[in-house]
Amino acid sequence: MKEWEQELYLAVEAIKSRLEILRDGGIHYIVKNNAHHNNTVHVIPEREERLNKLRQEKIGECQRCSLCSQRTNLVFGAGSSSASILFVGEAPGSEEDLQGQPFVGKSGKLLTKMIEAMGFKRESVYICNVVKCRPPKNRDPLPEEIAACEPFLKEQISIIQPKIIVGLGRYACQTLLRSEVSIAKLRGIWHEYNGIRFMPTFHPAYLLRNPNAKKEVWDDLKAVMLEIEAKQS
Repeated sequence: MKEWEQELYLAVEAIKSRLEILRDGGIHYIVKNNAHHNNTVHVIPEREERLNKLRQEKIGECQRCSLCSQRTNLVFGAGSSSASILFVGEAPGSEEDLQGQPFVGKSGKLLTKMIEAMGFKRESVYICNVVKCRPPKNRDPLPEEIAACEPFLKEQISIIQPKIIVGLGRYACQTLLRSEVSIAKLRGIWHEYNGIRFMPTFHPAYLLRNPNAKKEVWDDLKAVMLEIEAKQS
């Protein structure tokens, strides 16, 4: 299959899946004027100001753990301060460290495709990590590194007030859910984080190594889409 044919196939499958979700939610027709409501980015000045203050004043040139000594850039987060969905991963990788932006490497490109398949634009959601600096050689974050950074993640969530959090991978899910259950058992089941609906799923980096798991992740994202449709109806 040629590249353009594969892209067309994926686009058609995404549309089919979205229509199935709408049908299952009791929606049998679509009003054209509302077709892109998921991509509307509302700027809320108060939230923007609070996020900027968190980044510039509270985090600053953070030296609260040893990761500061090897980073190129601190990776705060990116997206809409009014996002309905917040995606959270574990830590920046090499490309993220270089650019100072979350999920811009290979796994980031896959995450962008996942977001677009859901009917959203990347800039209409919010993306961040539990740990804001890259661990050496992409190793797992240490408990003291998570402890140093987690308060900033909590404040980001508090400011943005998303309707749904999608946890990407074991560390993000176990950290926010205060659980030691494996991601294989956590994923696909709705949880709650401080009153916010929380859907754990596999990290995009895991999908690059295990492409057969993409179906499971798509099932998780379809559940998120259905929940968003219900909240917006």
